[in-house]
Amino acid sequence: MSALDTSAAPAAPAAPDDVPGWFFRADREVFSHLLDRQTAAGTSGDLLEMGAYLGRSAILLGNHLQSGETFTVCDLFDLDAPDDENSAEMSMSYRETLTRRAFETNYRAFHPELPVIVQAPTSVLADGRIAADSCRFVHIDASHLYEHVAGDILVARDALAKNGVVALDDYRAPHTPGVAAAVWEAVFTLGLRPVLLTPEKFYGTWGDADAVRADLLARDWRAEGFRLDEEHLAGQVCHRLAWDEPAPPARPAPQRSLSRRVALDVLPPFAARAVRRALRNGRKAA
Repeated sequence: MSALDTSAAPAAPAAPDDVPGWFFRADREVFSHLLDRQTAAGTSGDLLEMGAYLGRSAILLGNHLQSGETFTVCDLFDLDAPDDENSAEMSMSYRETLTRRAFETNYRAFHPELPVIVQAPTSVLADGRIAADSCRFVHIDASHLYEHVAGDILVARDALAKNGVVALDDYRAPHTPGVAAAVWEAVFTLGLRPVLLTPEKFYGTWGDADAVRADLLARDWRAEGFRLDEEHLAGQVCHRLAWDEPAPPARPAPQRSLSRRVALDVLPPFAARAVRRALRNGRKAA
């Protein structure tokens, strides 16, 4: 437990959707599908999450942890950031809500044991504590600063086993250009192969992209109401997946009474305009 956290223990969530965060349906389904496909194929390997916030995605990853595997979560939580830019980022977005106690409470509401928690900047993972080629899935959702994300990508590259998948958050948001720069730099200079893009996350591998893509396309996404499109990026095939939340029903237009409609229809134009002005003025005065 963090020595800095002296707040009262938060209430445990009743359902994963009660945990605050930005982990939407398309990505929840992709995480579960790819992890299930790995399990069905007999693929084992550890799970790693860099940047956990309050545990919304970690809870789902924990659902797929197999016997003998290790799930590691690395996040600063309520520790001070190592540099001024990162500190400013945390103060703007997370400082009031992000605590290790809150994460642990949320995670324990759905799992009997916590993951291995590294409460530190994600840069510490470059020290070799995550064994090379040990992970089957890595989720990167920590800093939005280019230098930090680029370092996290290198950690993921070394940690991932053959055909392991990395998911990177906020690769296209207007306020996170550093993430976009680091992601596409990895594609064009570090051999990261894109497999799937959702509105929030980029999925790729340093292994056999065709094999990962085959796992992805083993599911009929369109039949479930998702939009799935194929793209070609620098000679590589990549898919886009999105789930459109149903729009709320439109409010019916207010109906005028029959007598008002008839009166406005039969009055001369100048008189009808005067009536409409009077009605508008009456509504404003109400």
